[in-house]
Amino acid sequence: MSRIGKAVINVPSGVSVDISKGNLVTVKGAKGTLSEQVNPDLSVTLEDGVLVVGRPTEQKRHREAHGLYRSLINNMITGVSTGFTKQMELIGVGYRVSNTGNMLELLLGYSHPIYFMLPAEVKLTTKMEKGENPTVILEGADKQLIGQICARIRAYRKPEPYKGKGIKFVGELVRRKAGKTSGKK
Repeated sequence: MSRIGKAVINVPSGVSVDISKGNLVTVKGAKGTLSEQVNPDLSVTLEDGVLVVGRPTEQKRHREAHGLYRSLINNMITGVSTGFTKQMELIGVGYRVSNTGNMLELLLGYSHPIYFMLPAEVKLTTKMEKGENPTVILEGADKQLIGQICARIRAYRKPEPYKGKGIKFVGELVRRKAGKTSGKK
């Protein structure tokens, strides 16, 4: 049996879980409301503040879906109760970041600024302090949405291995490569 799938999910106080017909799981909490359509073959039960995802057989497709939907539901519960935060930093000379509401403005060494509009579910904060790299902070309840937005922002200037310039996550290690060596043998 799947180790992830068989683990139970404890529902914290302040979070309500509604399982409707057709396995639509809706989670409501302080940070918002999220819903996920669970595979109809799987069973989702809520008893005494504990959520359990079960599978009917040991078929490959049931085993695959078991751990997946358990993780998705767990991420929804964590998201509406505590939320998720991602921090990205811009490394490069002249790289700047600012925001007005949910409109992100990036200056990444191109001839033009890049404007990126974020959905209303995500809270955007930018930091530009002297002596530190510009930082973009994204907060929200939906882990998948935040990850997707981070990937799209990062795609504008991926961290490159020679100079280390680009957009990277805070704490991420970029493997550096040695450049060309000069001189003739």
